[in-house]
Amino acid sequence: MDKEARALGLTKEDFEVSEFDVADYLKTDEDIRGFLKAAAEDGTEEDFLHALSTAARAKGMAQIAEETGLTRTSLYKSLRPESKPRFDTIAKVTKAFGLKLMPV
Repeated sequence: MDKEARALGLTKEDFEVSEFDVADYLKTDEDIRGFLKAAAEDGTEEDFLHALSTAARAKGMAQIAEETGLTRTSLYKSLRPESKPRFDTIAKVTKAFGLKLMPV
């Protein structure tokens, strides 16, 4: 908390902070593809899987399930933190966003 807030007699309890969710800001397919590309280029495998989960929530799990032929339940299980999704699941979800997994 800064000096101005303290000078006004404000405490941490006077501020309401909402949780940030990047999925709320991924509005278009282009936004999602850019987000996933950045995660793949700059992050770890865990970062990419987290980004894939976030992108799926942004687009809608039901829509991703329909496009991949997977159930919503299996998507949620595969894309939750600490999961180890199969390669074919990752490939299907990535393809649903109009991207291909390619070795570099």
